[in-house]
Amino acid sequence: MIETHAHIYDNAFVNDREEMLNRAFEIGISEIWMPNCNSETIKGMMELVGKNPIQCLPMIGLHPCYVKEDFEKELYIVEEWLNKEKFIAIGEIGMDLYWDKTFVKQQEEAFLTQCSFAKKHNLWIDIHSRNAFWDTVALIEKNADSNLKGIFHCFTGTLEEAQKAIELNFLLGVGGVATFKNGGLDKVLPFIDLKHIVLETDSPYLAPVPYRGKRNEPVYLQIIAQKVADLMQVSIETVIQQTTLNAKKL
Repeated sequence: MIETHAHIYDNAFVNDREEMLNRAFEIGISEIWMPNCNSETIKGMMELVGKNPIQCLPMIGLHPCYVKEDFEKELYIVEEWLNKEKFIAIGEIGMDLYWDKTFVKQQEEAFLTQCSFAKKHNLWIDIHSRNAFWDTVALIEKNADSNLKGIFHCFTGTLEEAQKAIELNFLLGVGGVATFKNGGLDKVLPFIDLKHIVLETDSPYLAPVPYRGKRNEPVYLQIIAQKVADLMQVSIETVIQQTTLNAKKL
């Protein structure tokens, strides 16, 4: 399995990071893709790359919740890192209109700038979109480029939104919300093709049932894979094989 989105550098793992990683590797997780948040999270993320260069793969980007007045300085740091290290993607980037709408214009500018980084460096983008799906789509279309692709991380939208993301050449990152009673993905996953899905946990957030409300970790990816298999009425082996292929193709 490939875990396509986990903040394993987070302080939530400060006491048992190595054990947490071993639990993940023991169940067959071959890669953990790490989204960045801002300049303060880069150091911890890159330390993990240094210790696990084959399994822990980094992205670089400015998360929309960290877009403030100084966002241009943060983007300069992102660009500096892009010019000196290897990253698998630009992420996580996007729009978040759930918590605070103070910096909407700055979020839009930061997103478009980072899309240009992705095109310049031939990387895909990892999108965070909360209460902002169609706003994000509008920006992608404004920045229209058939080469721009990636993942709508933590996808929890409607079937219409799923179809739009797929039309734009994006995969849907499916995580713990798939196991929630009112998560809504039971109305989406049975109606789309497995080739459009990748698996993620978003650790340490959004732990799947029966661990909801507790710290999430990559080992729970197998619970998510099983739930996807149940909703799509295929075997868990099929889910793992296809989602891993999807991730590798990206």
